[in-house]
Order: sequence, then C-alpha cells, then structure tokens
Amino acid sequence: MKLSRPVSWFLLAFGVWSWFIWITFVKNLWKDGSGLAFDDAGDPTAYFWVHLLLAVASFLLGTAIGVIGFRGVRALRREAGNHPPEPPASSSSASSAS
Repeated sequence: MKLSRPVSWFLLAFGVWSWFIWITFVKNLWKDGSGLAFDDAGDPTAYFWVHLLLAVASFLLGTAIGVIGFRGVRALRREAGNHPPEPPASSSSASSAS
C-alpha cells in the first residue's frame, strides 16, 4: 500500500504529538499533589495506575503510527530521488510550426 504525502506527514506528526502530550501528562501525573495519583502515605492509587497504563498504550500506538508515517515519507522521498525530472511538454505552437 502506498501512502500519500499528506497522510504520511499526518501520521508522523501524530506520533510526535502523541509522545509530546503523554510525556507531559506523565510528568504532571508523577508530580500530582491533589491526592488523586498518590494517597496520604505516598503510595500510587488506582487513578495513577490506570492513567499510567493509558499513557503506555498511547506511547506504543503513537510510536507505531509515527513509524508508519516515517516509512511513508521516506518511501516517497526515495521514489522521488529515483525518477529523473521529466522534460517539459512541448507546446502545441512549436509542434505545428514544423
């Protein structure tokens, strides 16, 4: 299957965005002082574990999607490098003058 350039770049950008967002979320989750992520004794709560699991799943999916996008971009660039530029089309006035 061949991906178009916009789709390839979208998938790559989505993978990068996913990593950026979820790393920020995990940092905030780790520093949580509201009592949601850690109880009074400092132990992780169910909220912490569920959200950490969501973050890990999102890292994996973001990575897979980003890799698909990267491979699509790389394939398009490699394909563009293998084809020599096409000569300009002759105009109809030049061919009728002969």
